[in-house]
Amino acid sequence: MAAATPSAVPGAQSGRPGARAWFVLALLCFVYVLNFLDRQLLSILAKPIQDELGVTDGQLGLISGLYFAMFYCILAIPVGWLADRTNRVRVLSLACALWSAATAACGFAQNYPQLATARMMVGVGEAGGVPPSYAIISDYFRPGTRGTALGLFNLGPPIGSALGVAFGASVAAAYSWRDAFIWVGVIGVVTALIVWFFVREPKKGGLDEPVEAVEEAVQTLAAPEPAPGFMATCRMYFSNPVLRGMALASGATQFVTYALMNFATLFLMREKGMTLQEIALWYALLLGVSVSLGIFGSGWLIDRLSRRYKTAYAYLPAVGLIVAAPFFAGFVWASDWRVALLFLSVPMALNYFYLSPAVTLVQEEVRPNQRVLAGALLLLVMNLIGLGLGPTFLGAASDFFRASHPDNSLQMAFYCLLPFYGLAIVMFLGLARKIRLQSQKEVVS
Repeated sequence: MAAATPSAVPGAQSGRPGARAWFVLALLCFVYVLNFLDRQLLSILAKPIQDELGVTDGQLGLISGLYFAMFYCILAIPVGWLADRTNRVRVLSLACALWSAATAACGFAQNYPQLATARMMVGVGEAGGVPPSYAIISDYFRPGTRGTALGLFNLGPPIGSALGVAFGASVAAAYSWRDAFIWVGVIGVVTALIVWFFVREPKKGGLDEPVEAVEEAVQTLAAPEPAPGFMATCRMYFSNPVLRGMALASGATQFVTYALMNFATLFLMREKGMTLQEIALWYALLLGVSVSLGIFGSGWLIDRLSRRYKTAYAYLPAVGLIVAAPFFAGFVWASDWRVALLFLSVPMALNYFYLSPAVTLVQEEVRPNQRVLAGALLLLVMNLIGLGLGPTFLGAASDFFRASHPDNSLQMAFYCLLPFYGLAIVMFLGLARKIRLQSQKEVVS
């Protein structure tokens, strides 16, 4: 059989990603913006919610951390398994509609139990958001471009957080915190409909086929390989020391990042003296710029460094955290909010040097029909540790220090996060060794 061009294989693309791929990436990134905006709106509006509903720091930590993560992390696994076997775009669209409706319901809560229930439903919906998106993007962008594409996609959290701060704080200052939840929910439902009608489901693994192996590709198209079983994929993931190590190291990092993100606004307002209007401008600007630079920069770097040094997947996050830790301490120590924000700009960027490498490594290491579930397993470990325990720990620590430090209990609690920087650094350095050993074994075999 004569050699064929890549376009002879349906689902494959030649050259750079086309316009449709960039359109899909932009739309999925916007969905991720809404995902994180919905998730962070509670922490952004913590002060007015506390004033009206009488919620404590510990209760805020539970509903933004453990209670939310229980649904978000655990349900992501069966949703990922389902998406690997069905239409990933449809799963994403339905999930977006559900979490958006639940966000709007937060605006109608009259007490803490109602607010907690609505936040749990947000977690149920968001369980179907990120893992399908990872896999869809990986089937629109070929290897060697996925780090950049996933880095752009992962701009969703900083953009969503920045917009949440600017929009939520502005609406709360001008109208009510309830209106912010309702309007964000309405926008999300409309976006879910756009995804449903305008995003095409790509062929699973269409860009992973070797150009030379046209006969094998044709056979694969004629008789698609069935997706591995649920338990088989779970065993593969957790028996792989590199995948397991990346999830645990990233979880230790997220312990810091989620604790910081969920209480930074309350800390800056209550103990640093910022107003809602100042939060809406200065903190939103810092959040959007710094975290975006960190996530996109690490994605760009990993595409270039990993071609020669696979250990870059671990060393890049480790170096970022080593530099970030003293600046984080300066942020907590500073008495003036302007100085605090200057210090915070550095860890807000470097804390996120783990995300693009983690996602890219997992998507590259597993088979195409395991990508959604593998991405869900990565998020399960990361978010159970980081999202589930980080805010919960910080809120409980603040309540603990309230008796002895009534005016700066959150400051004392934030200092308790510094040891977790050290833990994450050690874990990433250990991961680099695992990657090196695995690469040596692959060369020998």
